Amino acid sequence: MPTNQSAEHAPADRKVVLVTGASSGIGEAIAVRLADQGHQVVAGARRTGRLRELAERAARSGGSVHPVRLDVTDRADVDSFVRFAKDRFGRVDVLVNNAGIMPLSRLDSLLVEEWDRMIDVNIRGLLYGIAAALPRFAAQGSGHIVTIASIGAHQVVPTSAVYSGTKYAAWAITEGLRQESDPAIRVTTISPGVVTSELADSITEQGAAEAMRTYRASAIEPRAIAEAVCYALDQPSDVDVNEIVVRPARQR
Repeated sequence: MPTNQSAEHAPADRKVVLVTGASSGIGEAIAVRLADQGHQVVAGARRTGRLRELAERAARSGGSVHPVRLDVTDRADVDSFVRFAKDRFGRVDVLVNNAGIMPLSRLDSLLVEEWDRMIDVNIRGLLYGIAAALPRFAAQGSGHIVTIASIGAHQVVPTSAVYSGTKYAAWAITEGLRQESDPAIRVTTISPGVVTSELADSITEQGAAEAMRTYRASAIEPRAIAEAVCYALDQPSDVDVNEIVVRPARQR
């Protein structure tokens, strides 16, 4: 990962924003929307081809997206991701912890490897992001961490036990960070309901996959979540939007 580029300087009214899981779905929508607003966006994901396409699309619209390969389950990789932004722009203003997976299944299916992967991405990936960003925020006296959790952080349904467990953990970790942090560091949790994305593509259990197809019939577009992120980021520095739940009007 390149880190030796000469530093650029984003205008004071524009933020340097890091987005994990930015190659598709909610992460891609967040990166696009923030670039459209003029922010410097550092987009991380494993699928670098998609990130490059995202950067090219943003450039054609006058935005700036900087693609960086990122595996959120690798602590050193996450630290390098944050360091890349700091080295290039001289500061890091926002980290959007978006990367997540959702291979739903019943517990008695014993898909333990899928459980492990969810724990690694959804919980450890979040913690690694906090560990990388927090010291830099403390040193510069400002920063904003946004966690993309899930409606699964607020409810459990059959097949969602492990996934909801990871999202409950994401909610709890982020709320704990908010309570512990200096007021200069803002902390926001955004919990999407059913959103059009690739998340359901990772479901291997047939029953869970069929149930999800029905459940996702009223999905909203990822842009709705991107708008929620923009709302939280756009508030004055003394306003901390703690939590937003965004779901389809039909999802009760």
